[in-house]
Amino acid sequence: MTSQIDSRPIPSTGEALPVIGCGTYIGFDVAPGTPAHAELPGVLQALFAAGGSVLDSSPMYGRAESTTGELLAAAGSRDRAFLATKVWTSGREAGLAQMEQSFARLATSRIDLMQVHNLVDWRVQLASVRRLKDAGRVRYVGITHYTASAYAEVEAVLRAEKLDFLQINYALDDQAAARRLLPLAQARGVAVLVNQPFGGGGLLRRLAGKPLPGWAADIGCTSWAQVLLKFVLSHPAATCAIPGTGRPAHMRDNLAAGRGMLPDADFWRRHGDSVGV
Repeated sequence: MTSQIDSRPIPSTGEALPVIGCGTYIGFDVAPGTPAHAELPGVLQALFAAGGSVLDSSPMYGRAESTTGELLAAAGSRDRAFLATKVWTSGREAGLAQMEQSFARLATSRIDLMQVHNLVDWRVQLASVRRLKDAGRVRYVGITHYTASAYAEVEAVLRAEKLDFLQINYALDDQAAARRLLPLAQARGVAVLVNQPFGGGGLLRRLAGKPLPGWAADIGCTSWAQVLLKFVLSHPAATCAIPGTGRPAHMRDNLAAGRGMLPDADFWRRHGDSVGV
């Protein structure tokens, strides 16, 4: 049996959420019958076997929502998934139509987390998401962003609105969110999903051919991906990291970062140079 990954409480309810999930951007935007699609059942099997649950998608990710819904239905594993998706459009009717499309594509009557993506028309869309939550069709409400230029607006919304989740970019080479947004989310009782934990992929690619430093073993890491994920999870505001993958081996490797000790901030200050950031 695969040992289970750690979990952290969602502040607004206390519900435990596993600390490693899976983003579906690119990896799940594949057609049935292709070699890439054939690997995806193994990704979900690895996630669930380790006690993971979070699958983050979006109507902007091609057929990723449909792929996710089809795979969960085929395996009978919808109840094991924490499904997160997004609304990204302007206008009340357009937003409602897009969210209904997500319910259909994900083949579910209830979405665990609906997020207003990039704060597009956020006042209107948040109101609609809250109505869906009141109706029992959405469990949690959140917002997302991934660019530092928007952080002032993200901060303003975090201060003004009662939210369950913030999804934001944060990585060893991209720490701007730690200056204000992560502490504010923690103070406001908002769970944090960390997107782009590998620096948008660029950092991990740069490290690919570089030997792991000796201290990686001291914190239980056998790959650079695990090092980068351990860094993200070391922040007390982080609830779950959601690196995207369509490969079972990568999913298993990522999940290994969700077990064992997490270094403190001083550790990362001392060893950051080893990573070259």
